[in-house]
Amino acid sequence: MTVTSLPQPGPDAQTASAQQAGSAEPAPAGRLLDPAALLLLVVGLATRLYQLDMPRAVVFDEMHYGKYAAYYLKNLFFFDSQPPLGKQLLAFGTYLAGFDGEFVFDRIGTPYPDSVPILRMRLLPAVVGSLLLPATYHLLRELGVSRRAAVLAGILMLLENALLTQSRFLFLEPFLLLFSVLGLLGLARGRRCGGRLSLAALGWMVLGFGFLGAATAVRYSGLMPLLLGCVIVYRDFWTLVPRRDVSGRQLAAQLTVRCLVMVAVPTAVYLGSFYAHLSVLYKAGSGHEGVMTSAFQASLEDGLANIVKNQPLLVGHGSQVTLRHALGRPCWLHSHDTPYPAVYDHDDEDRNSSSQQQVSCFSGKDVNNWWIVKDPDTKDLRVQTPFQPFKHGDIVQLVHGLTGNHLNSNEFKAPLSSSEQEVSCYTKVNASLPVQDLWMVQLVNPKETDGVWHAISSQVRFVHTNDGLALKYSGRKLPKWGHSQQEVVCDKVINQDDTIWNVEEHRYGQAESSAETERQMDLLASDLIPVTAMDLSFWRKFYELQLKMLFNNQEVVQGHTYASDPFEWLTMARGVAYWISPHSNAQIHLLGNAAVWAAASGALCLYAGLALVYLLRRRRGCYDIPDAEWTKMCTICQTILAGFAFNYVPYFVIDHTFFLHHYMLAYIFAVMITACAVDHLYFIADHLGWRPLRHLLTLCLLAWLAACVYTFAEFSVLSYGTTALSAGDVRSLSWRTSWDLIVHKK
Repeated sequence: MTVTSLPQPGPDAQTASAQQAGSAEPAPAGRLLDPAALLLLVVGLATRLYQLDMPRAVVFDEMHYGKYAAYYLKNLFFFDSQPPLGKQLLAFGTYLAGFDGEFVFDRIGTPYPDSVPILRMRLLPAVVGSLLLPATYHLLRELGVSRRAAVLAGILMLLENALLTQSRFLFLEPFLLLFSVLGLLGLARGRRCGGRLSLAALGWMVLGFGFLGAATAVRYSGLMPLLLGCVIVYRDFWTLVPRRDVSGRQLAAQLTVRCLVMVAVPTAVYLGSFYAHLSVLYKAGSGHEGVMTSAFQASLEDGLANIVKNQPLLVGHGSQVTLRHALGRPCWLHSHDTPYPAVYDHDDEDRNSSSQQQVSCFSGKDVNNWWIVKDPDTKDLRVQTPFQPFKHGDIVQLVHGLTGNHLNSNEFKAPLSSSEQEVSCYTKVNASLPVQDLWMVQLVNPKETDGVWHAISSQVRFVHTNDGLALKYSGRKLPKWGHSQQEVVCDKVINQDDTIWNVEEHRYGQAESSAETERQMDLLASDLIPVTAMDLSFWRKFYELQLKMLFNNQEVVQGHTYASDPFEWLTMARGVAYWISPHSNAQIHLLGNAAVWAAASGALCLYAGLALVYLLRRRRGCYDIPDAEWTKMCTICQTILAGFAFNYVPYFVIDHTFFLHHYMLAYIFAVMITACAVDHLYFIADHLGWRPLRHLLTLCLLAWLAACVYTFAEFSVLSYGTTALSAGDVRSLSWRTSWDLIVHKK
């Protein structure tokens, strides 16, 4: 290659270069109704819609997302650790399809009856997956890539078996991928309107961040494209700083508007999706509501509200209550007429116990969850007249309803948590132990109730008056002697989430303490009374739901057969089994097009390596390629290559179980880089003026595309799942032993 050494540009040249980068005027972009884009859409629809109703059975995550769609149609609240927009779109599609929500998506492989219009239900994700092809084409054209390379990117997307598979079922990935690409396309379009924010540029920016916000509202992995969009917009602003035709006031206005759009638009989309989510899902009944607090559950129709209807609000002497662990795993303070073992047997040490009655946290409804709140100065357990509710700072005793024993704590180490103190119900088994059964009521949210202890809404800590320790759910599972329930301890660290409880069920007791049989019958008859919903604001419900989603480990599944790590994604070391026919070896298995996949991983290294070499040589004053080509290359690196890095690198530090489909968002950027690398190789051939090199590139490209078409056709049986395969057919498709294709029929 001929190298021309040029002097380093001076300040004026640098300013002009910055101005050129700020305007980001790429090569002429295609029209929205570009014939090539339309052709890609048509062919994409043909491949995605082909036998879309097959297989007529639940495929992989349709078990979850189909079920969520049914919940939306029935207005039943459900909990999921990902945002709701993608599930709402699927539900909308199933609603338009005429689905009534009655089918139970209980397991993978369950056949769909004729009453389920599965073809129409799968139509929306298939169309969205097809739109990804022209969207990719237009994005590359906006970045200055040649029409030939943009078409190539669309063809590679078309021939990618993994994208085909993800587009044919009730999955979220089609929405995530399309919204991410459309968001970057909107920002790229806005850049063509000039460095300054004209009305048109502002409109495209709002549209771009709207789509990026939608991607975030589909899955939290959409945060990465959103962050990339913010970096792109900030970089464009940075190119305005050295421009002498832009005043300081204009710069401040530009920065303010950009920041406002970057924050306000995605936030509005995200909040809007949750507002719709919480507005539509106003009933209980899915079984998911148990993970939420008592107050949240009581706000739903037909759920906890059916339990707490007309129950008294104020907690005072004689109140019969169930105490729920408020903020973490749903369980209730519990005791049963069984003592702790005399000795806690541990590998490292054996510790003596108090031998008193066990106290635990039980995750099911049970009559042994009932407690009676008692004033220490009052002997019987009846509600007194006039009634005086307990307040923040009052001292109480908690009497176990069925056994009549008081909640107690002595200086014995807890069964499992040796640094914390045992909690028991005091009995006369060990009469030498002192009675230490007084607890101070500390309200976490006293301002909401004027310092008075309320059922449902008051969050309360119980602090042991003898030693200042707080009653705590430890989260550790007791052995068989503790019926495998959860350990309850006293902890010196008072201010933590696991020390917070709330009264869930509540009634006023009328039985006297001496009439044990009467008291027990009173409690046994207390089961679940009938209700009105509690009114919570959107913001309170949204805040609680966000906390639950943030700390939920729903996606951590250790040791899954088809789990893979980010390093394995680059070589497609492992796929994912989605469905297997009960009658043959026909199956849906997530695998990519090996010819496209290998080229994409190689192109990442090639393009990044070339850009780095050019950069280092330009720093040395050696300009191997014209400024226009270098500017285009920088734009591609800052958008497409950065897009891959933003969506790939974070997986190395996230503690979750991953599968190949988690790579799809990063992978589409790798495919785009492949087309950009081919485009640049043609540029090099033209720049050198060596025609045989161009012919050689064309021959290699055609041979590679032929391999891509062959691989697509060969593995399409794993994307469509309509072909009965013999054991030999499956083995012939197992190009790598780690792919674990399923053979269950000879």
